[in-house]
Amino acid sequence: MGNLGADTDLVETAPGTYQRTLSDHWEIWGPNGGYVAGVALRAAQLRSGRSRPANAAVHFLGVANFDDPVTVTAATQRQARQATSTAVQITQRDRAILNAMIWAVDDGLDGLAHDDAPMPDVPGWKELPTLAERLAAAGVEGGSPYRFWDNFEQRPPSWIVDWESRQPSRPLYQNWMRYLDGGAASDPWDQAARLLLLVDLGAWPSIGRRHLDSNDWIAPSIDVSCEFHRPATADEWFLLQAESPHAGDGLIASHQQMWNDRGELLASGLSHLLCRRIG
Repeated sequence: MGNLGADTDLVETAPGTYQRTLSDHWEIWGPNGGYVAGVALRAAQLRSGRSRPANAAVHFLGVANFDDPVTVTAATQRQARQATSTAVQITQRDRAILNAMIWAVDDGLDGLAHDDAPMPDVPGWKELPTLAERLAAAGVEGGSPYRFWDNFEQRPPSWIVDWESRQPSRPLYQNWMRYLDGGAASDPWDQAARLLLLVDLGAWPSIGRRHLDSNDWIAPSIDVSCEFHRPATADEWFLLQAESPHAGDGLIASHQQMWNDRGELLASGLSHLLCRRIG
C-alpha cells in the first residue's frame, strides 16, 4: 500500500527543479495519472510557498515508468499579492510526461460566499458494505491485478450483482472512498493531491454502465482540470460522483464532484479521455 504524501515528496536538485522515482504502489496501466498530477502539485507547493492550491489544469503527455527518476520543473508565471500561478513540467529521460498550470492562494481571504451543490441522496458510508464484502457475498474471489486499488477502502452506494448481464444505464459513477495510508491528510496540499487523484479516477468507471462493450476499449485521460473549494484537512471519507455527458469522435467527456461525509463540496473537475480499441 502506498502513502500519497510520501510518494509525492520531491528532492530539489536546483532552484525550481526536483526529482523522484515514481512509486509502483500507484500502478494502473503504468503510473496512475492522478498520482503523477499529485507530484506536480507538490512542485507547485514548493515553488509558490502558498497555503493551498486553488486549481490545477493538467495535460497528460506520456506514460512514465517506475525505473527511471522523473525530473520536475516549476516556474512562477504570475506572483500576485494573494495568489501565485506556477507552470510545472514533468519529464523522464527528456520525454514529456505531464504539463500543468496551478494557481495557489493564501488562507483567510475575504470574498463572497455561498454553497449551492447539495450532496447526492445516497446512503452514508457507515450504512454500506465495503466493496470487498460485496464481492465476497457475490462469490467473487481475488481482487484487481493493479496495486493501485490496494490504496483504498471503497463503499459504493449502488451495486450491479451480475455485471456481465447488466443493461445499459446512465453513465454515472458514485463511490465512497477512503485512503488507507493513515487517516486524514493534515496538509492542504496533501489533501488536494488526494482529491485530484480521485477526480481523475472518476471518468472511466461511469462509461461501463452505459456501454456494454467498454472492455473492448482503453481510454486513458488526456487532461484533467480540478477546482479545490476548501482545504478539507479534517476529511477522510470522500463521495466521488462522475458523470459522462457525451462520448463521440474518439473522446469521452467527464464531469466530477466530490463531497465529504458532512455534505460539503470539496472539489469539482472536468476531464477528457481518448478512446482506443484494444487489439
